[in-house]
Amino acid sequence: MTAALATLLLAATPPSAGVADLAWLAGEWVSDVDGRWTEESWTAPRGGTMIGHSRSGRGDELREFEFLRIAVDGGAPAYIAQPGGGAPVVFRLAAHDAASATFENAAHDYPQRIRYVLSGDTLTATISAIDGSKARSWSYSRR
Repeated sequence: MTAALATLLLAATPPSAGVADLAWLAGEWVSDVDGRWTEESWTAPRGGTMIGHSRSGRGDELREFEFLRIAVDGGAPAYIAQPGGGAPVVFRLAAHDAASATFENAAHDYPQRIRYVLSGDTLTATISAIDGSKARSWSYSRR
């Protein structure tokens, strides 16, 4: 095998991770800006799964909610979202390190990329198109 082929194969290999590697995401996260609030909660990994939910609104009005989970799907961790309790949409883990994770599904309309980054007690969640355009971010504090 040539060095160039080995490099290509390594680049095409999905990140080696388990659900437990994403334990840093566990907890209750809140954002409240100008009367708009968003809450996102994740359980600690157990049984190869993290269970989450998100809800957002303004004042006393709920505007959106979503059921979430991170579980092994196809041999690797995947972020499985059910906006409004609808059909599941799967985003595969594309990259991760000790304090960030990126999930992608290029076939989905929007978002195609979901990225979480933990910095201290601040969690930033960003959704975007696969090329990073149309980005929308939320910064959460740990509750």
